[in-house]
Parts: sequence; structure tokens; C-alpha cells
Amino acid sequence: MIETALGLTGGFTAPHRVATKIGADVLDDGGTAIEAMVAAAAAIAVVYPHMTGIGGDGFWLIHRKGEAPAAISACGPAAGLATPEWYAERGHVTALPTRGAQAALTVPGSVGGWEAALALVDPSKRRALSELLVPAIALAKGGVAVTRNQSVTTEEKIDGLRDVPGFADLYLRDGQAPAPGDALVQAALGATLAAIGQDGTDSYYRGDIAKTHAAFLEAQGSPLRLTDFEAYHAEQQTPLTISTSLGTLYNMGPPTQGMSSLAILGVFDRLGIREGESFDHIHGLIEATKQAFITRNAELGDARAMRQPAQEFLSDVEMERMAAAIDMKTALPWPHEAKPGDTIWMGAADRYGNVVSFIQSVFWEFGSGLTCPETGVMFQNRGAGFSLAGGPNQLAPGKRPFHTLNPALAHLKDGRVMSYGTMGGEGQPQTQAAVFSRYAQFGMPLQQAVTAPRWLLGKTWGDDTTSLKLEDNFDPALRAALAAAGHEVETVSAFSSLMGHAGAVVSHPSGLIEAANDPRSDGLAYAV
Repeated sequence: MIETALGLTGGFTAPHRVATKIGADVLDDGGTAIEAMVAAAAAIAVVYPHMTGIGGDGFWLIHRKGEAPAAISACGPAAGLATPEWYAERGHVTALPTRGAQAALTVPGSVGGWEAALALVDPSKRRALSELLVPAIALAKGGVAVTRNQSVTTEEKIDGLRDVPGFADLYLRDGQAPAPGDALVQAALGATLAAIGQDGTDSYYRGDIAKTHAAFLEAQGSPLRLTDFEAYHAEQQTPLTISTSLGTLYNMGPPTQGMSSLAILGVFDRLGIREGESFDHIHGLIEATKQAFITRNAELGDARAMRQPAQEFLSDVEMERMAAAIDMKTALPWPHEAKPGDTIWMGAADRYGNVVSFIQSVFWEFGSGLTCPETGVMFQNRGAGFSLAGGPNQLAPGKRPFHTLNPALAHLKDGRVMSYGTMGGEGQPQTQAAVFSRYAQFGMPLQQAVTAPRWLLGKTWGDDTTSLKLEDNFDPALRAALAAAGHEVETVSAFSSLMGHAGAVVSHPSGLIEAANDPRSDGLAYAV
């Protein structure tokens, strides 16, 4: 953990050290947390392409001193042609494709979110977008070193990606995964970022970049068209919220799973557990997760297709109902449908009292894999999260798919503002609950709360089990107690990326800022 005292510049954490440095440079130069996050968001799209990119979606929670938190949903809708019938005609009747052009069926929304976030900065002091993108452009054109995480991930996923148009030319070396340290030059992406900086984010949706993408996507067999890009705008929303004994917690509304993240902590708060790292702590959070996920799986999707607003699932009545359903001695049997996904989370706090929780994703590792050679943009496969069957998440034109993404923010009762989150799809709400409860409820130091052993309930890539995965540096007695309570315990290695790349930034009323980063990532925490 790194701390800074009153009067200095701020804190930043990201799962790649270069993104942290670029965000921190903006803070050091007097920039806001929002501006720092835009610069880092562009940079991490260059240096961590297996996890994120400007062909994906993004979500923001922003605390500004003296104002209610703002939420920005930069989540693109499904193409106008994207119907179950369109896919049935192409041989997809029971499930949507997960790789290739037909998996690229939603507008990439993240770039529009950058502009929406910057609009919250005082225009008389706001840095130009072109200035904020300079580091990312230089990295893309000059080249970056492939991380070990990217190398390993490419090797694991190569069979489903090597034949996707554009992927091999940029991300493989003679048809094989690159080695850690190999140079990754993305000149076309650098030129695209430069064009966005010069012409504004509108060019990505209604300018030459949009026209290039629309022509490429149609030629490859995607349902996306220029009209889909032209109709897109990021949206500012009212975040979901829940009050607990520790303070007020915030998260994103539908189509994200933010409701379930808040519900876990709201239910857990009602269990009256007093000892951290105990059986009751871990078992209680796991059982609260099950209750929240039952509701999530049945109810969440595009807000327009849900039977009631997501905030109503966070009522006191609902929290009490879920808490009453928990047996503190015995685990609820747990097969369920996992929600996969990979992404990045970043947090920032500045000298002005602004705090940002931000998440950006292409869904699965490398998204659809479809990469436009003219722009260097790889398109997300977020549309694979739709269902072809009936329900709130059924595919329809203009609809937004269920999102695992959900950045978190908390106003604690003593005045601290906590920004926290993680990548990890199904594990995001679980890791958020682990980090928050350890730090805010049980007083564990912030870095220790991120570093400590974690768990994951549910499926993993290439694994059909719905077991409870525990890192093997958990106390053996605790693992045994969980197994004895009926949890189907499976042990994984300590500091496994399976558990997500978490982080947190805390701004204290005194001016102290803390930042913590996950040793499971390639990142860094900075505060000065």
C-alpha cells in the first residue's frame, strides 16, 4: 500500500504499471482523477490488449466533492440487424457465436464514455483530449513489451482465435503466441488514437473511423452497420445505492451486475458477523453471493426488459429475505450458470477530492478476436452475453446485453471515499465483497485486503465445475471447515489470476490517500 499526505497530488492503481504511471503523471501535473483515468484508459488499451481495448465497453462511477456520485454507462447496444432470426438463418439457433465477426454484434461504447466523463470537468481547466492521448499514441506506435499475462493468455486461447480475421497478423508471431518481452507494435491503433485526439470521440462514431469500421464489419459478416455507430451515445445515470452500517455503497445499474455486488454486502451486513477471516466471514459472504446471484440470474438484463427497476431488488425487505434464507452452518447446494468475462479495473483520487472507479472490457480475453487492419481496433464479443431464448436478456436490436462489469464506490460514515473493483467476470462481485469487508468492516490494511487469499464460487474457463475455488494459502483449518459445511471445495494456486486483478483507492477526509494493487496482476499502486 502507498499513502500520500494532504497537499500532494493523488493516488492511482491499475493492473498494468505503465497505465498507473500515465495516470499518475496527469495527477502530478495538476490534472483531475477523471482526466488521469482517460489517459490511463487509452494507455491500457495499448499495453493490455488481451483484457481491454477501444473496441469494448466501459463504466464509470465518479465522486466529486460536495456532489452526488455520477455513473456513466458507456455500453453499446446490439446492432439493428441483430435478431434471433438473423442468427438462425446463419445456423445459430441455440447459442450465439463467441468469436469472429458474428460475435461482434454490439457497438463498442468505451470511447464515448471518455468524452462523457470529461464533460464533468470544469471546461476552463480541462485538458484537451489530444493531450491526454499522447502517451497511449506513443506506446502504440513505438511498441510495448508483451506481458507474461498476455503471452500465457494468448497460448491458452489461440485455438479459437488464430483464424479470426486480423488477429494473427497483430497478436501472433509466425502463428504462435508471443513470448513475454516480445515487442508489440500497434501503428494502426496509434493512428486511430491520434485521429480521436484530433477530431474528438465523435469521429469514432460518426466520422471516418466509424465508416471504416462499418465497412470492415459488414464485409466480414457482422450485423453492425454505420447507422448503429451513428446512433450511439454514452449515458449518464443515477447509480444504484444501498445503505449499510458502514456507509453508503454505490454501483452501476443494469445491464451490469452491480445490483448483485451491492446485494452481497447488504445481506452480509445483516448477518452480524464480528470476526474477519473467520469461517462465518467467508461462509457468510459465499452464501450471500448465492442469494444475490439467484436474483441476478433470474432478473437482470437491459433495464427496459426487466419486470421492475434494479433498485427495488436492494430494498430492506429484499435484503432481509435473502439474509433469512442463509444457513450459517450449512452451504446451499450450488449449481448455477456462470457469467464469464475479463476486463480491467482502475481507480484514481486527486488533490481536489475527486475519486473515480472505472472499468473497461472487451468481454472474453481478446473479445471477438476480429481486428480491423486499417484501425488496429479489436472488437468485443459482449453480445455473446445475450440469450436467444426468452427473458430479460434475449437478443433484440438496440438492446444492451447483461454485463459482468461493475465498478464500485463507497462513502464510509467517517468520511472516507473508497473506490474499488476488479476484473474477473463472475468473480467481480465476490472479490469486491472480499476487499470491502476486509478493509471497511474488519479493519484490515488496504493492501493486505487486496493481497489476502481469495475465493471464487462458480465456473472457470475450460472447467464445467461450479465448485468453490480457494487459493491454497488460506488457513487449512478454514478450508476444512468450509468443506465440512457442504461447500464443494477446490484448491487453486496462491495469487491466481483466476481470482481477478483487484485494486482500491481511498481518499480520507484529512487528505490522506491510500492506493493498493493486486500482486496477481502486472500493475502498480501509486500515491504521492
